[in-house]
Amino acid sequence: MTIRISPSILSADFANLERELHRIESADMVHVDVMDNHFVPNLTLGLPIVQRLQEVSTVPLDVHLMITDADTQAPKYAETGASSVTFHFEAATDPVATAAAIRSNGARAAVAVKPGTPITQVLRHLDAYDMVLLMTVEPGFGGQSFMPSVMPKLADARAAVDASGLDVWLEVDGGIAVDTVPEAVRSGADTLVAGSAVYGGEPSQRIADLRAAAAAARA
Repeated sequence: MTIRISPSILSADFANLERELHRIESADMVHVDVMDNHFVPNLTLGLPIVQRLQEVSTVPLDVHLMITDADTQAPKYAETGASSVTFHFEAATDPVATAAAIRSNGARAAVAVKPGTPITQVLRHLDAYDMVLLMTVEPGFGGQSFMPSVMPKLADARAAVDASGLDVWLEVDGGIAVDTVPEAVRSGADTLVAGSAVYGGEPSQRIADLRAAAAAARA
């Protein structure tokens, strides 16, 4: 199982985002948090900035939409050329159709669930998604503590993906650091979002440390 590292620019210097993207060129993707101050109580960046990030980034964009009206907005972010677009299950009226629209616009389609949201309905339609993101904190702010209570749900998702034979990635986001990576990986995660754990030090070394922790957990 390949482990992917996706640093979150929510923890980066917003005044120097192009520089911050270049600092994580050893990562597999860059996690771009889009918040609208409605679905979550925070406001970050929107479509014009994501378009510009796509133009300057050498790392594929992993766009995470924490916004209302995901059905309408998610395909627009796919049109930017982003590698992956994630919308929240809780914000979509027809998650399967929204995922199909993302795919039709050239991006991998991903669905996210909050810590308290059952994953049963997502697992019933695994073939509609390329990735499932399980939030390990409540969405909206960086720097929160990892929630181990999500791990049984992650394990259920891993069992379902393995049984299906589908190439569906399982991403975790929230409180991911060297000390929490082992539990997440052992529970089935293959894609790790880390914000302050990367940008809180020298990013390339922090990314290497996360990879080492993941490899050790799989040994």
